[in-house]
Amino acid sequence: MSAAPASLDDRLARALAPFLNEPARPALLAVSGGPDSTALMHAAARAGRDRFHVATVDHALRPGSADEALGVGRLAAELGLVHTILTWDAPRHGSRIQASARGARYKLLTDHAARIGAGLILTAHTLDDQAETVLMRLIAGSGPSGLAGMRDERVLAPGIRLVRPFLSLSKADLVAYCEMHRLPFLRDPSNTDERFTRARLRRLLPLLAEEGLNAARLTRLAVRAGRDDAALRRQAEAVLSEITRTDEASTDAARLRLDGQRLRREPCAIVLRVVDAALDTVAPVHEAPVPKRLERLEALVLDALLPALAEGRALRRTLRGVLIEADGKGTIRLVAAPPRRAPDRRR
Repeated sequence: MSAAPASLDDRLARALAPFLNEPARPALLAVSGGPDSTALMHAAARAGRDRFHVATVDHALRPGSADEALGVGRLAAELGLVHTILTWDAPRHGSRIQASARGARYKLLTDHAARIGAGLILTAHTLDDQAETVLMRLIAGSGPSGLAGMRDERVLAPGIRLVRPFLSLSKADLVAYCEMHRLPFLRDPSNTDERFTRARLRRLLPLLAEEGLNAARLTRLAVRAGRDDAALRRQAEAVLSEITRTDEASTDAARLRLDGQRLRREPCAIVLRVVDAALDTVAPVHEAPVPKRLERLEALVLDALLPALAEGRALRRTLRGVLIEADGKGTIRLVAAPPRRAPDRRR
């Protein structure tokens, strides 16, 4: 006889259990008031309310957001949890408002976690969120690293990790949990606003599911891509360490010298990752990081750098604020590119 399926209470408790065994430091819950994060807050309070703090980021992007954050605070107080509202009050620039808001949200949460001594920040991203992320990156032409989707955890700052315990749970599960426990929750109107890519894909996913490409299969793709990505990354790190020549690189993180002839004996997938990692090492730090574009890296490595190394030609290119030079003998040098000169408007 097969075992009965686990109850929603048990499934949420099991998802949170690993984080109750962490060193005895506070953990911060990011709670917007939607069904996913409300379920996270309630389940965490039941698992160990003394361990968790709650923060709500008010992006002030629509009327009523401040009242919504106060509503989260009232429910947190009922559950015996300390709640803080973090307000994003920086000027809004450009058209990428959702991307800017996401970056601001993690910055505010990380800073608050540091203030309270929290080592973990927990978000309530679900299996559905993962499926949408994978589909967005598939459309954008991402490689294995992008198709791996959102990781279960990643480092946000020294001593602070972002963890996503609910990536194996569906949004429907978390809505059902809230309804079962009579928890009030909000519905964000931006989730159905078709000006945003995620909202349009959310409408498309049921049609794809009819053809067999459902959320579970998209998340399975993420798991497989993540597994391959981790193996390729480890190999690339080993190759980069082997081909780095220390006479110039050891004392200056903004300069690298690589053995290009040794590098070109590796498969293209490894070469791409080695150059990508080298660029990350040398690239100047910007408040707004330069977006990575796989096609630009492929154009540099596959169409320019590898042919130049094979033919013994010199090469000079710039990518992500880094000047990449190859001499005719197979040595590759990377150095932070000089700032671009502003155009002379006096003419």
